Amino acid sequence: METRFENERVSGPAGFRLSAPFAPMGDQPEAIDAVCHGFEQGAAREILQGVTGSGKTFTMANVIARLQKPTLVISHNKTLAAQLYAELKGFFPDNAVEYFISYYDYYQPEAYIPQTDTYIEKDASINEDLERFRLAASHALLGRRDTIIVASVSCIYGLLSPEDYRGLMISLHEGQEIVREDLMAQLTEIQYTRNDYEPKPGVFRVRGDVLDIFPSYSTEGIRVSFFGDEIESLKSINAVTGRVAGAMPSCLLSPAKQFVMPKSQLMGGVERIKEELRERLAELDRDGKLLEGQRLRQRTEYDLAMLAEMGYCTGIENYSAPLAGRASGVPPPTLIDYFGGDFLCIIDESHVTLPQIRAMYNGDQARKQILVDNGFRLPSAKDNRPLTFQEFDERVGRILYVSATPGPHERAVSTVTAQQVIRPTGLLDPVVEVRPLAGQIDDLIEEIRANAERGGRTLVAALTKRACEDLSQYLADIGIRAEWLHSDIDAIGRVDILGRLRRGDFDALIGVNLLREGLDLPEVTRVAILDADKEGFLRSETSLIQTAGRCARNVDGKVILYADIETPAIKAVLDVTREHRAKQEAYNAAHGIVPHTVRRAINEDLTAEDTPGGAAPPTPGQPRRGKGRHAPPKKPAPTSLVAESGLAKEDLLEALSRLEAEMRQAAEALEFERAALLRDELRALRKEVR
Repeated sequence: METRFENERVSGPAGFRLSAPFAPMGDQPEAIDAVCHGFEQGAAREILQGVTGSGKTFTMANVIARLQKPTLVISHNKTLAAQLYAELKGFFPDNAVEYFISYYDYYQPEAYIPQTDTYIEKDASINEDLERFRLAASHALLGRRDTIIVASVSCIYGLLSPEDYRGLMISLHEGQEIVREDLMAQLTEIQYTRNDYEPKPGVFRVRGDVLDIFPSYSTEGIRVSFFGDEIESLKSINAVTGRVAGAMPSCLLSPAKQFVMPKSQLMGGVERIKEELRERLAELDRDGKLLEGQRLRQRTEYDLAMLAEMGYCTGIENYSAPLAGRASGVPPPTLIDYFGGDFLCIIDESHVTLPQIRAMYNGDQARKQILVDNGFRLPSAKDNRPLTFQEFDERVGRILYVSATPGPHERAVSTVTAQQVIRPTGLLDPVVEVRPLAGQIDDLIEEIRANAERGGRTLVAALTKRACEDLSQYLADIGIRAEWLHSDIDAIGRVDILGRLRRGDFDALIGVNLLREGLDLPEVTRVAILDADKEGFLRSETSLIQTAGRCARNVDGKVILYADIETPAIKAVLDVTREHRAKQEAYNAAHGIVPHTVRRAINEDLTAEDTPGGAAPPTPGQPRRGKGRHAPPKKPAPTSLVAESGLAKEDLLEALSRLEAEMRQAAEALEFERAALLRDELRALRKEVR
């Protein structure tokens, strides 16, 4: 592999081109070589075991560039998946790096509670941007090999088979003979809708001999100009202004939705559903379940009518097996099948992600079995499911498990373990101290105060949500700026709280299990773990090591464990820390490295929503009652382009188009703070245009 730096590109034999302003450092080169050599020699399972802050993502990128294989990166957490997506997109600007997570902002699955005779209808709010990301991922996998997909565990859920999906794609090129009405009919069949007024993903509009198509996987449109029954030209257009962005000799259009069926296959599927319905109704009748039979008949016949008329119905995924002609028990096709067999799978934070993958199937089946038993769904609905762990493992060839604390499964199946202990910054593992339980709160208070005087921040790990809130309130009552963080806070609220901690709006953050994997907080110099000897999940070896790693990005980092008993987990943490520090000190001495704290820009607040009168909502994470509420400092309102510009309407349209493009680019790069500011500018500019 050729290697050049200073923003030059690192390229393998072909395809993936890694762009980075720095070279692998510390023990990254050895880890990259070990992983790649193992896979090249036929290893199927490997571990990249790296401490917090050792640059595991950059190592992953180098492995991808060396192996030149399409890659699926799976993360257990949407936020961490977004972080990985942004980093890998930066490393591979010339390749297809896509983001595939659940597209629901809110999701309540269909369920039935027999004990109270309560039926809970499916309720969901689909995020159009996330749906576009998912469709872009499918489109990229079927169109090119140099593709990296960063996904959550939703990638093990059923999709339309890649063969059917590919068969529904529409290929267009200049000079192609096709009747405009026939093309419109094809678009309708793959779930595009006609909308001559609002250009948005998944619609098309007609203006004379011009057909504008807005693909479901893109923010730009395609203008198809006809001369009679021949395509005269294909052009990329701006969806807002309609201005031509560039010519394109050909294009490939994917379906507007991920659950779409060819009409011929759909009719065959409808007949299979009818046959299954007859058999199931006869079975329920024999068992004397007349109410269940009536429910099933009413619902299924309505769905069949919608399928026959529209080619789609609400909950069509529940009929995926009969529609696809798949036998009962056969696993559904998933995103994994779109890779075509020869690819690399990287499982990030594998000690958490693998248990998630294991748990998906049983929970899904238990819920659907109740629906089937009580006449809400046909038995084939159970075949719309996630893969079992065994099915997942069989479908994935090479797997690289990435974690600071690999679990028993990873260790048992892996033939290569590459270690990354050296940090590019020269930082050592934080010192770990064990202090007695007696008086732990009084000792913690003094530690927080002393740390705050030095300009540091403190993370405190408690055992329960109530303990978080009560301790935060107690600290606030005695004059310490503290807040709490646990699972009751939504994702945006968490981002706000962590951002304000970094800015120094408060000094201590109390949490339960969220202060673990993936938090990048260079300002944190102390991690205090209360009741560290209470053995269990929250005080296991893995949990203690992961929580301790939150202060590994600061040269003054220290971990305090409050415990009277040295449990096996505490002993393991102390042993691992001593071993790592010895290696790190030896490396630094040999190479003349002076450790330095990680420096990273602090993003601005994103939680201010539109509220009546312009008032900001209360900030989550602060004490719910009594004293100690610390409002974040107000920031000046963004300067309005409209107020300053005095532009003509044509120029305002151009500015509007530019702003929307910048906003979408910022959102795709996960620069949400900048995207929010641009959104506000966009709204003001649109008012001026109107």
